[in-house]
Order: sequence, then C-alpha cells, then structure tokens
Amino acid sequence: MIEIALRLFCAVSAFAAIAQAASSARAEDAACAAPAKIGGAARIESYRPVFEQCRNEAKDIRLAIRRFAASGDERLLVVHPETLATSLEPARCWRCEETTDAEQAQTRYLRALRPAPASPRPAPLVNAGLIHGAGEGVFVTGDLCPSRKPLDRAFFERLAAQQPGAPVALAVSGYWLLRHKADFEWLTQKHAAGALAVSWANHSYRHPYLPGLGDAGNYLLRPGTDMDREIFETERLLIANGATPSVFFRFPGLVADAALLEKLRERHLVALGADSWLALGPPPRAGSIVLVHPNGNEPAGLRLFSRLLDRGRLPQPFRPLNDAPQP
Repeated sequence: MIEIALRLFCAVSAFAAIAQAASSARAEDAACAAPAKIGGAARIESYRPVFEQCRNEAKDIRLAIRRFAASGDERLLVVHPETLATSLEPARCWRCEETTDAEQAQTRYLRALRPAPASPRPAPLVNAGLIHGAGEGVFVTGDLCPSRKPLDRAFFERLAAQQPGAPVALAVSGYWLLRHKADFEWLTQKHAAGALAVSWANHSYRHPYLPGLGDAGNYLLRPGTDMDREIFETERLLIANGATPSVFFRFPGLVADAALLEKLRERHLVALGADSWLALGPPPRAGSIVLVHPNGNEPAGLRLFSRLLDRGRLPQPFRPLNDAPQP
C-alpha cells in the first residue's frame, strides 16, 4: 500500500509540475503576444542606444533602437522597418543581433532617416528634415514646449469632434511633461479611449532658448548642449509615464545644423520639420505637416486652425505621421 501511495504521489506531483510548466508557457506566450505595458511606478534604468535586428517566434522582424530595464525586466524599444510603428517589447521574447544602417538601407525606416539630398548644398539651419508628407490630407503636429500655461484642451476636443480617432503627433519636451502631469494623463486617456490617436515625438528635454540670441548659437546649438541627454531623458520620461516614443524628433525652434542632424541619425531618429507653421508660415496644402502649439504659448495658431476648419480650407483627412515619409 505504501508503495502504491508513493507511486500515486509521484504521478500527481509530476502531473502538477507539467501543468504548472504549461501554464507558465501560456503566460509567457501571452506576455510576448502584446507590447509590454509599463506602469507609472516602473523604474527605467540602464537606458542605452542599440541597433539590432530582432525576430520573435512568429518570425516577425523589428529593429531595436533602445535597450533598458523597467523595474528589473529588460525591455526593447523597437521599430517596424516598413510602417515605422514603435512598441515596447520584453527582450526575452525576441532574438536579436547587431545590424548596421547599410544592412537596413532598403527599409522604409532607413530611407526616412537618410533621405536622398535635394541638392549638394549643406543642410539648412532652420527646418531641416521631414517637412512635407506623401498623399492627401494633412499631418497635424503640436509642440509641447516648456510652458507655465495649461494645455489647450479645447483644441484637442475640436480635433476629436472633426474626425473621431483623429491622429495627432505631439512633440513633447521633458520640462513640459514634468510640469504638466495632469495634462499629459488627460491626453493619454483620450488616446486610450480612441478619441485621439496620439503619436509621441521628442522635442528635447530642456528645450533651451534665450530670447534675443541668434539662431546660430541658440536652442540646441548653445555651447555645452548634451544631445544624448536631450534625447534619452525625454524618451525615459515618456516610457515611465506609460507612453511609447515614436521615431520622430523635432528640434526646438526647428533649428539644427549638420552636426546635430548627423547625431540624430546616429540615434536612429527622424528629424521632423513643418511646411505649415500656422502662426508664422504659409497655409496648409495636401500633404502639409502642420505645426501648432497647444501648450498655451501660441493661441494665434490655434485660432487660425479653427478658422481654416470652419471655412473648409484645411485639407482632409487628418493622417498619421508615420504615413508621411515616402513609401
């Protein structure tokens, strides 16, 4: 009887171990099936740039541009090489190896990073990068520069009323996010509810600016600027607050030089300009990248946006910024 009981106990234990292993495998599969969710309490550590080609069990391919730890778990910020969509993934779900720009040169992502030059002249000081998109409609972008004023929520309500689920790319500065947690949470709630489809671009961490100083020595061209810190600290803040950084970076004031542009490309980010800064520039046309400031600092641009909508002079529809680079 004792021998039978021991055999039964061993069989039950083995079955329980198998069931537990199967349950763990199912949990692992579920964790790998969806992008990683990182809560607001997560510690973002060991944040660093990489460039790796990664494959998962489903044979999907992504390009990892950042590795980091979130409360001890290694994560990846990855880019789809053709759609430019980004996601945060558990590193354990992907097999990655280093790659190079040359090896990925034929992907849409690398073509967006390094577009063919329009002329042999040096890159312009102002408004370099992606300034006009392909196709119809417009690409609505808003800059959230440091500001003591509240977010203009009425602008976003108007967007959502005009086109439910309207895509909008918001270029966030780290200093704005630190001062406007409630406004940022309101935006993420609008995104989660499907009222808006928000894409989070990077607008630097400090957004340095000194009034009266010429562009050539202002913004990120000021001496002592640490470009990596300007990029990575904002990305870390976005991730820590539940958002996923996109591949786009908008220079403060749209001001950059060739060295800054090259540094940005080394970090695998696409420079984002605009051909219709509403408060300053020409009216939008089909394919325009429209720039407004819904941070309270530039109400004239928002008023003009509303007038253009009311008069039917704003090309429709609003389109996701990932569609803007040439296919």
